[in-house]
Amino acid sequence: MKTCLIVIDVQESFRHRPYFTEHDMPAYLAAQNALIDGCVARGVPVVRIFHSEGPEVQANAFSQVSGHVRPLQGLTAFEAAATFTKSRHSALVGTGLSVWLTQHGIQRLIVSGIRTEQCCETTTRHASDLGFAVDFVTDATLTWDMQQPDGRTLSAADIKMRTATVLQDRFATLRTVAQALERAKP
Repeated sequence: MKTCLIVIDVQESFRHRPYFTEHDMPAYLAAQNALIDGCVARGVPVVRIFHSEGPEVQANAFSQVSGHVRPLQGLTAFEAAATFTKSRHSALVGTGLSVWLTQHGIQRLIVSGIRTEQCCETTTRHASDLGFAVDFVTDATLTWDMQQPDGRTLSAADIKMRTATVLQDRFATLRTVAQALERAKP
């Protein structure tokens, strides 16, 4: 089954958000970079997704004028098979990604990137609904702690576990980096 790695929103914009910390960054980047390097070595296309939305002002880290909609420092350099910019949570809404995937005969997606429970999870659900097989590599996703409605903190680890729980066997197959690479076919 022809495979494509999707690298979602791994961009400098996040360093300029109040919740950003480096806490999980080293482990995440190690997994993300190993996944990219492994796919490149196997000839599996790697697609880059950026998130950009208004207002188009310098203070908005997700606006094009901010200069932060660019690869995250520490991400391995790679030549993307295609690059798409989205303004919604799903990388498949309004970007042309689904057309590109179909034109290239892609049947399986490996999903990775930032944020685990937002754009990565939403893209996974959407891709599954469109008929793609999805390998979700939790270690190659990143998120941060969030405040719950009652004021308690929900840890990034708990958010990732919750995402894995709701995706497994419904919308995706959970994979390690090694497992995803073992299944990846150009």
